[in-house]
Amino acid sequence: MTISDPDTHCLTIPAEFAGQRLDAVLARLLPQYSRARLQRWIDEGRVTQDGERPARRTLVRAGQQLEVTPQYLADESVTAGAPSLPFAVVHRDAAVLVIDKPAGLVVHPGAGNRSGTLQNALLELEPKLATVPRAGIVHRIDKDTSGLLVVARTPKAHATLVRALAAREVHREYLALCHGLLTGGGTIDEPIGRHRSQRIKMAVRGDGREAVTHYRIERRYAAHTLLRVQLETGRTHQIRVHLAHIGYPLVGDPVYGGRRRFPARASAEVIAALQSFHRQALHAAKLGFTHPTTGRELMFESPLPADFTALLTVLAAASQSRSDTP
Repeated sequence: MTISDPDTHCLTIPAEFAGQRLDAVLARLLPQYSRARLQRWIDEGRVTQDGERPARRTLVRAGQQLEVTPQYLADESVTAGAPSLPFAVVHRDAAVLVIDKPAGLVVHPGAGNRSGTLQNALLELEPKLATVPRAGIVHRIDKDTSGLLVVARTPKAHATLVRALAAREVHREYLALCHGLLTGGGTIDEPIGRHRSQRIKMAVRGDGREAVTHYRIERRYAAHTLLRVQLETGRTHQIRVHLAHIGYPLVGDPVYGGRRRFPARASAEVIAALQSFHRQALHAAKLGFTHPTTGRELMFESPLPADFTALLTVLAAASQSRSDTP
């Protein structure tokens, strides 16, 4: 299945690109497309150079006129499915969807996990998303993290939002419940890379990629702190890794939380609530971005899911009970 973009890109070669390969120049002039895709379009004759069909290796001259007529191939490796998965569409327009993802739902298919994901469900909801990279998903959150994601409905919207994300122009704010009592907010600026010996984990590493996390206290309980966390960068497991690194791991985190812990003198209710919370206590609560076609500033909020709210209710009651004890 293919779909053609009705807009042809008409370009003039700038002087600074003279003498360079056509495919390399196109990758610079049209960064919203991958170089492999641009090369395919050259091979298919969807690119003209002064009216002629060039080759990938053709060297360009300043002032030459290029025309590029996009065509997108559907990703047939990922199929539709799982229409009953419980995610909510909180916003829909011609360019974007905003999804509220429940905990337990994988975002992208992976090895041994080709179905039952958010991407499969999106393709069931809107089959034409097969023509958009990653079915339009601009950024991901972990399987057991709940909350907001933006999905682009067109390749152009996807490219625009991916660039905005890379430029740190997308506002992502989380609620995170961690073990321990922090005394104030702060910033964690520590690079993150793949763990040297445990490949499923990430870790703070001197040779890792830049990672910056801002946090402030939302509420303190007897032995836990609810944080409002804002991402400046978006590394894999960033919040989980950073908070564990400073000694305040997320409640319920099976990878970075260490051995399950309970507060000293915790009540049976608190212990039961913590034992029954089987995921990291992390929720993508706010998402803001500039609309890729209208330029309007959009902001969305997602309420805490029931399991998270129930845990906080128990912790709040226990904290109040402790403070009332003479």
